[in-house]
Amino acid sequence: MNHFVIKEMNPRTPAPGVEMRVIHGDRMTMVFYRLQPGAGVPVHAHPHEQIGTVLRGAIELTVGEEKRKVLEGEAYLVPPNVIHGGRCAELPSEIIEVFSPPREDFR
Repeated sequence: MNHFVIKEMNPRTPAPGVEMRVIHGDRMTMVFYRLQPGAGVPVHAHPHEQIGTVLRGAIELTVGEEKRKVLEGEAYLVPPNVIHGGRCAELPSEIIEVFSPPREDFR
């Protein structure tokens, strides 16, 4: 069994105010994000299916033409190759996202 202690993993900083910790499996990638208010990820697309959930706080998420505030306890799905991006709302936030197939660019 592989075992991970998230808080002990070295974070990456893909954008100002965004920390991520990444776990890779054979068929998926799981990412734990911490975002500071106003921090975010610019609009982009990738071939991976993406499912996420907000554990704490809230994010302002755009998927295709739809914009929505995703609150603590809510989840979302981003289909492959769909333009999307997000920004942390007014409180620090924690998010988990799972990608399939694995995000080789996150290795």
